[in-house]
Amino acid sequence: MKQYTDTILMVEPASFGFNEQTAVNNFFQDNAVSSKQNIQKKALIEFSAMVDKLRDHRINVIVLKDVRNPVSPDAVFPNNWVSFHRDGRMVVYPMFAANRRTERREKDLLNEMQKNGFHFFEIIDYSGFEKSGLFLEGTGSMVLDRVNRIAYAALSPRTSREMFLKFCSDFNYEPVYFSANQTAKNERNLIYHTNVMMCVADEYAVICLDSIDNPDERRKVERHLKNSGKRIIEISEIQMSRFAGNMLQLGSKEGKKYLVMSVTALQSLESEQIRSIEKFNPIISVDIPIIEVEGGSARCMIAEVFSEIEENE
Repeated sequence: MKQYTDTILMVEPASFGFNEQTAVNNFFQDNAVSSKQNIQKKALIEFSAMVDKLRDHRINVIVLKDVRNPVSPDAVFPNNWVSFHRDGRMVVYPMFAANRRTERREKDLLNEMQKNGFHFFEIIDYSGFEKSGLFLEGTGSMVLDRVNRIAYAALSPRTSREMFLKFCSDFNYEPVYFSANQTAKNERNLIYHTNVMMCVADEYAVICLDSIDNPDERRKVERHLKNSGKRIIEISEIQMSRFAGNMLQLGSKEGKKYLVMSVTALQSLESEQIRSIEKFNPIISVDIPIIEVEGGSARCMIAEVFSEIEENE
């Protein structure tokens, strides 16, 4: 079993733009830039360049095209509504913002996956929990250590404890939950998604431990990472605000490992941090400043594809 995959799903945006419904608790969003003209056109250029760059590194990218109706300004971030698992299950998640729920296009997605040779025998649909105000936004809400079966979650309005524990029970993960914060509007606010403050790779983890204000919770997270054999590479809150935690390890068809991040994230890192990462794998950086104004970065744009097919080949 591997922590990383060589196949990913990305969604080509059709109506990219500022989402007021998510801005209530995503302090990474930038409305000043989002309101500019031609933002969809610019986002599409960035998206296509990222797909091309990943494919140049022999990463298999499956692209699902967004539809214009209904309008889905955040469709470029599919990891919040779907995840794929090696046991042949696909999970659909309950989402906080009502206008993001239209991103869930299970039939279209399954057709696209089948065209690419991937089949899933069961769909676990948690979306009905939205009626109870319980949310879990996929691998945005959770960072999964797939090899050691540990799931990390920073609880927030988008990541309910009840849903996180249910996922861990259903998929046999040990739950590690905590509160992570950032300073915004001159006060400490919960970070909206776990995957902006930490990334777990096969042999290391990049994490903003300073965002975990409770010392007991911080020690708990550190302990689990170290006990599972991870080298901890710390980033600061300022670096986190530049998306330095929003990274994902991927592999090529030939088995070469990479860490994917944005140019914004890479430029925020110090030389020693880059050297620490490159001891384990090279870095692929993608230039997505327009897409980042919506509060998500490279990792948010990627839904990892794991399946039994991959295991059997």
